[in-house]
Amino acid sequence: MDKFKYYCLIISGAFSEVFLVEDRTHAGTLQAVKCIDRKGLLGKEDSLENEIRVLQRLDHPNIVKLLDVFEDKSHVYLVMELVTGGELFDRIVEKGSYTEKDASDLIRQILEAVDYMHDRGVVHRDLKPENLLYHSPDEDSKIMISDFGLSKTEESGTMATACGTPGYVAPEVLAQLPYGKEVDCWSIGVIAYILLCGYPPFYDENDSVLFQQILKAEYEFDSPYWDDISESAKEFIRNLMCKDAKKRFTCKSAIAFPWISGNTALDKDIHASVSENIKKNFAKTKWKQAFNATAVIRQMKKLAMNKEDHSQSPHRPTASASLHT
Repeated sequence: MDKFKYYCLIISGAFSEVFLVEDRTHAGTLQAVKCIDRKGLLGKEDSLENEIRVLQRLDHPNIVKLLDVFEDKSHVYLVMELVTGGELFDRIVEKGSYTEKDASDLIRQILEAVDYMHDRGVVHRDLKPENLLYHSPDEDSKIMISDFGLSKTEESGTMATACGTPGYVAPEVLAQLPYGKEVDCWSIGVIAYILLCGYPPFYDENDSVLFQQILKAEYEFDSPYWDDISESAKEFIRNLMCKDAKKRFTCKSAIAFPWISGNTALDKDIHASVSENIKKNFAKTKWKQAFNATAVIRQMKKLAMNKEDHSQSPHRPTASASLHT
């Protein structure tokens, strides 16, 4: 791993660490290297191989890229595109204003990336806000899909494993029925719902009750939170969060819907209500990760200043790796 100059630890997990690095062969290009301890891979080798295989077949502007893979006797190293803009909910809370049109644009980017995946036979199986990251701190930054640890290729066989995150998982998964890429479309519907009100469509402290709500597709557009949301947005969500997977919107049909491709998304500012509900319902539990993301940005600025001080070097650091373990 002499190819890289290591700067700082981004995230530390039980069996993996992510470091901010600079590629010595391309001065100024910052990336992230995920170092995975082989001890933590015992019995899970197939899962990592699957994640690598999936990422190697994907190349889309809204999907975090796997740039290279190395290994030695003790570790496997994944070189990833650097993503420094933070998580979806954090950015919404920090915004000065936020509208349906903003939510529509976010969902459009997610749909286009997932449609690209589905066309290539890849099902993510764990789409949720925590896996949606902004590429950079810039106001107009694009959104990126990360964490393909549970993803699956359709040619690997029928999917029936109950996996994903409670609250975002589709009814057919909980019913332990064979399922396909439709499960991702359901999850996008759940994300769209949250983006417009700040709370989840399904919730209960008791998982059994929560799962029953999902199995029955029981959700409401509660007043007053949904009073100022367009009927088009609600219809869009109903078509994605449809209990019958065969009748559920595909990514392509969702992209073609007027709330995404037309002009039915409203311009009314809903920031106050949505951000307040996000803060209540999605309490920040990743202070260490948030701190380390800040450390990365600080390191990038320091490197940029050093480059300016040494004017003989024409290179500037360029953000190019997911901050997630």
